[in-house]
Amino acid sequence: MKIAIIDSGVHPGHPHVGEIAGAVEITLDGEGVDAIDRLGHGTAVAGAIREKAPDAELYAVKVFDRRLAANIGVILRALAWCREHGMDLVNLSLGTENPAHRDSFLRVLGDDLLVVGAAGLLPGSLPGVIGVAPDRACPRDAFRYHAGVFHASPYPRPIPGVPIAHNLQGASFAVANMTGLAARALRNTPRVRILEALIAQAART
Repeated sequence: MKIAIIDSGVHPGHPHVGEIAGAVEITLDGEGVDAIDRLGHGTAVAGAIREKAPDAELYAVKVFDRRLAANIGVILRALAWCREHGMDLVNLSLGTENPAHRDSFLRVLGDDLLVVGAAGLLPGSLPGVIGVAPDRACPRDAFRYHAGVFHASPYPRPIPGVPIAHNLQGASFAVANMTGLAARALRNTPRVRILEALIAQAART
């Protein structure tokens, strides 16, 4: 199972992450090797995914460096990299509200790239994308489905001694938790049936 994390990079060897299978920095000029996480965000996201999918091969696809913002062209290049390198699942916590980018996302996603993204944004609102919204009442090891949107806990793995309300939290970690849960489902479900399988699973819980 190959999971790409499009984010701020990953600290390999972090106790919540372990070793990663690969890393790349995506810029408007091409690809680079600086995938060091200077913000901590991508590493926390990777830890949430690793908790639920311990055997997955994680790939850091860095699009952020000093702040959590990226050019749309960089995001599209990152998604294209994921397709070219055969990623089974892509975690994309970010998105855009600009409808002008819809066709660009559709072209790069095609019908063979499975993305977990933020509901209400592009590409998270596109058909075939697992769009996720945060739900504070949802257990961290479960998800819900309502009106075309998956709902997952917005909390990553708790930091010992830190109250959960003071920990990292938000839509990014709802997406990450859902990515880990989708990875579990993919072990026994063909790619073309994964959305159907996840919706059915949510109905049983």
